[in-house]
Amino acid sequence: MTTSTKNSLALLGQTFSFTDDPFAVGVDRAVSFHSRGAVVIEDGRIIDVGPADGVRDKFPGIDIVDYGEHLIMSGFVDCHIHYPQSEIIGSYGEQLLEWLSKYTFPAEGKFTDESHARSVSRFFLDELLRNGTTTASVYCTVHPQSADVFFEEAESRDMCMAAGKVMMDCHAPANVLDTVQSSYDDSEALINKWHNKQRLKYVVSPRFALTSSPEQLEAAGALWKAYPGTLMQTHLSENLAEIARARELYPQEPDYLGIYEKYGLVGPGANFGHAIHLNPREIELFRSSGSGISHCPTSNMFIGSGLFDMSGLRETEPPVSVGMGTDIGGGSSFSMFQTMKSSYEICQLKGYSLHPVKAFYLATVGSAAVMGLDNKIGNLTAGHDADIIVIDLKSKPVIESRMRHAADLTEALFTQMILADDRAIKATYISGKLLYDKENN
Repeated sequence: MTTSTKNSLALLGQTFSFTDDPFAVGVDRAVSFHSRGAVVIEDGRIIDVGPADGVRDKFPGIDIVDYGEHLIMSGFVDCHIHYPQSEIIGSYGEQLLEWLSKYTFPAEGKFTDESHARSVSRFFLDELLRNGTTTASVYCTVHPQSADVFFEEAESRDMCMAAGKVMMDCHAPANVLDTVQSSYDDSEALINKWHNKQRLKYVVSPRFALTSSPEQLEAAGALWKAYPGTLMQTHLSENLAEIARARELYPQEPDYLGIYEKYGLVGPGANFGHAIHLNPREIELFRSSGSGISHCPTSNMFIGSGLFDMSGLRETEPPVSVGMGTDIGGGSSFSMFQTMKSSYEICQLKGYSLHPVKAFYLATVGSAAVMGLDNKIGNLTAGHDADIIVIDLKSKPVIESRMRHAADLTEALFTQMILADDRAIKATYISGKLLYDKENN
């Protein structure tokens, strides 16, 4: 018998979690599922997951919220997203380099205004919660106040968020550029202020090799090395014209990833967005270095960048660490359901069928692993932070109709992955506290 405390809570419903990597051991051996399960939370952490029978005896006096047949699982983890681009989601008609010039840079120039940054931060975080995303790796803008305000808003919600001020000193409009020295100094000040404060992490964030000089990339590598435990994020091989431009700017390096390698920006905790068009040397460097990839399928399709090779990177030994990112605003949806659907469709075009258990793994544990946080978040398991979502498995008529014929967990997950959207999120808990309730938000 365990005595409950005033900070304890049990959630009842269908529970779904991972016991291993389904790409490595197969989907049947990687999943723990209880059709009538319980998740017990104490002081913001999960302390028990198992059958619901006996939970009242084991934890007498505990408060209980019964979600019936709804599915309870870890919150989604988005390992590549740009909060300042929230207002340009769904903009028309460009590929990557034109997109940046026409939409991204003008939108990011507005973040000199702290009140604008705060308004967008609030909208962005509320939208994540409404879509069941509890953690993300976030790009801010070059303006340090954009990161300050974002961290303040995330801290006020007790969210586990990783973010960083973009470093960008060339080949862009003046109002979205910094310098080698200011980018280092501003980032260092933000690290000292925010890294490991409450549940926050700092991410050294050179946008990409096209907008950072060799001197700035060198400074970014030095900064990351100087502060062990911080993360690093950038972009890689999203678009063929981008790759050609990188080769023009850095002709002495063997390939695009080799640019980052030269400046000390590969290794565990390095998170490369997109990585669609990789050569064999780059793939082997991913395998040997422990660097991770953020797969951003809705963005890749919407901006016409190319088809990610999931099978080649995850179904081979040793596998490359891959997570799932929405890449707002090149990405077209905050919903991880829609993101997984797009990934499935890309894999189909590549001749590979992405199993729904594997897709959900990438959108939770996989993303957390890319961010080096899989020992704390991304799974419904004892010892992890209680960032939890409740999914209505019959959130709209077409899903309710399809679910009548779903014979098992695989079919239920696949139905959600293909047909669900934000309406499926019934509740989102952060550190065991209900921050989004569909019925009251």
